[in-house]
Amino acid sequence: QVQLVESGGGLVQAGDSLRLSCAASGATFSSYCMGWFRQVPGKEREFVAAISRSGASTTHADFVKGRFTISRDNTKNTVYLQMNNLKPEDTAVYYCAASSGFYSDPRKYNSWGQGTQVTVSS
Repeated sequence: QVQLVESGGGLVQAGDSLRLSCAASGATFSSYCMGWFRQVPGKEREFVAAISRSGASTTHADFVKGRFTISRDNTKNTVYLQMNNLKPEDTAVYYCAASSGFYSDPRKYNSWGQGTQVTVSS
């Protein structure tokens, strides 16, 4: 099973950018599709973006289209989430996850990182 560690979160102002990273170990990274999710207290974890094993296919939630971009570097066993034009409503804990398929349903992902906090002030 793959182990995942996120980094890159922090406190930023509205309109700023952040790049989240998720480093994988313990398994063949390129054999997994990867996803980013986020969660705020009291709400369910929600899908942000997913990327196929090779990186050729990506999908993003409507609320981040044009602002966030998922990518991966299989030579570095890392998946990224570039977040531009951040808004206060993007404040959440962001998680990366690994799956055997290309899904937006968090129940299809069986390996999760510990999360990284992103806080956007207005």
